[in-house]
Amino acid sequence: MVVVQDRSLRKPSGARNTSTRTKRQHMVGSKASLTGVSNARVRVSRARSGIVKQGLLSANTANVYDPKTKKHMKAKILNVKESSSNRNYVRRNIMTKGTIIETEKGLAVVTNRPGQEKVINAALK
Repeated sequence: MVVVQDRSLRKPSGARNTSTRTKRQHMVGSKASLTGVSNARVRVSRARSGIVKQGLLSANTANVYDPKTKKHMKAKILNVKESSSNRNYVRRNIMTKGTIIETEKGLAVVTNRPGQEKVINAALK
């Protein structure tokens, strides 16, 4: 089944909302990418107006910014240390924005949304 971003099929009372129309293309959504720590894999999906969106399914490197030297470097991701989104994401090594990851250079905070972009950007703590 397709993921549809439409109003609920249930009313607050619990009764069913009866719709007079079927699902349309503009209602289509997608599942969460849930970016993990593994070899790089990218999800490609077509959006409206022929735009192609790319999201990260898994990655093992991150672009890390060092505030002391004010330089960017590429670092290997070792694992996920802490996630403010969901505590189960730490066990499953899933990265979202704000997640604290352990890299070769030290602990870093993910500063972008990897499920909607093709890279992981992070800043050292």
